[in-house]
Amino acid sequence: MPPTPPTGPTPTMRHRALATCQDVFESWRGLDVDDFAFADPKGFSSFTMAIRAKDPTLTPPAVLYRHLDGKENAILDFEAEKSVFLLLGEHQLAARCHHYGDDCRIEAFYDGRTLTADDVFDPAIQKGIADELWRLHHLDVDPPHTTNLPRGTFFDLLHEKWGAMATTILTERRHEFPVEEQALCDDLAAPGGLVDDATIEMVRRCLPDSEPVFCHNDTYHGNVMQLTDGTIKLLDFEFSCRNHIAFDFANLFAETVMAHGLVDPPHFRINPPRFDDRDLASLIGFYLDNDPRFGPGGDRAGRDATLARLVAETRRAVMVSDYMYAMAALPLALEPIQKIRFLPYAHQRFHKFLATWNAEFPTG
Repeated sequence: MPPTPPTGPTPTMRHRALATCQDVFESWRGLDVDDFAFADPKGFSSFTMAIRAKDPTLTPPAVLYRHLDGKENAILDFEAEKSVFLLLGEHQLAARCHHYGDDCRIEAFYDGRTLTADDVFDPAIQKGIADELWRLHHLDVDPPHTTNLPRGTFFDLLHEKWGAMATTILTERRHEFPVEEQALCDDLAAPGGLVDDATIEMVRRCLPDSEPVFCHNDTYHGNVMQLTDGTIKLLDFEFSCRNHIAFDFANLFAETVMAHGLVDPPHFRINPPRFDDRDLASLIGFYLDNDPRFGPGGDRAGRDATLARLVAETRRAVMVSDYMYAMAALPLALEPIQKIRFLPYAHQRFHKFLATWNAEFPTG
C-alpha cells in the first residue's frame, strides 16, 4: 500500500509507547519523553514508530514500536500472526522481537532506509530481495511452529475477511463518503464490480496451478529495507500466509506504477508500467540462483523452462496485485486519520485490474 504522509506522534502516543518500552527495558526506566526521539508514525490500520534514545549507550539504543489495536484489515488472527512473526524472527527473516503484547509489539531497530520505486530495478537490490524471498518461501511453517496458520491461501482469506466488509462499506456506509465519491461506491458494488462472484472467479483464474507456499503477500518497495551495510530485509509480514510465489514477485513491481504527491485530487494516478518481462526475469533469475538443481553444471534446460513459466505466472499475478490493493484499501477508506483518499485509490486499482484482464483474456 502507498505511504501515509506523516502527521507526527501525539503526546499520548509518545507517552504510551515509552511507558511500554520502560516496562521491557530496565535501562530506559526513570527517563522522560524528552530523552528520546520519536519518528513520525507510519502505517494504515495500525502504526509503527521508531524510538531512538538520545543517549546511545542505552540498551537498546533504538526500537521500532508497532501499535496493534484496531486492525480492521487483518488477514491472520492475533495468535496466528504472533506465531508467524516470532518464527520469522527466529530465522532472522523479520526483526527480533523484544516484546509482543496484546496491543503492541516492540521490535529490534533496523538501521537503513526503505526502498523507492526506482530501487526495484537495481540488480543488486533485486538479488537481495530474491535471496530473502527464497528463504521465506522455503520456511517450514507447519506445526509445531505455527499451529494457528490457516490452511487456506491468501486469496481464500482475503475474500473471507474483506468481502463482507467491502460490501458493507460500499452500500450501507456509502453515505459517509463525499458526494463525489459515492458514485465510485456504486460502480464498485455493481454487478461485475469488486466483490461480485464473477470477479472473484476472474481472480482465481489468474492464479497459478502450483502448490502454495508461505509468502509475504505485500512486497511493494516500501516493505523492503536496505540496511546501512547493504543487507536487504523484508518488512511488515501482516499479510503473510500461504500463496503462490509469483504473487510475491508481482507485488514488488505492481506499486511502481503509482505516482503520489500530485497537486490535483486525488493526488495520485496510475502510470503505464515501468517494467517488462526482462525486469521480471531478472528478479526471478536471481531467485532461481538459490535452487541447487540449477547450480553450475545443473539442469540448464530445466532452469530456462522454470524461468519462463514463472515470468508468465508473475505477469498474470500483477493483475491480482491490482485487485488485492483495491480490496485492501476499502477497510481504510472511512478512517479520518488517513491522508490518502482510499476509495479513489481502490477504484483506480480495480479498473486497472479489469483493463489488464480484458487485454489478457479478450474473449472473457
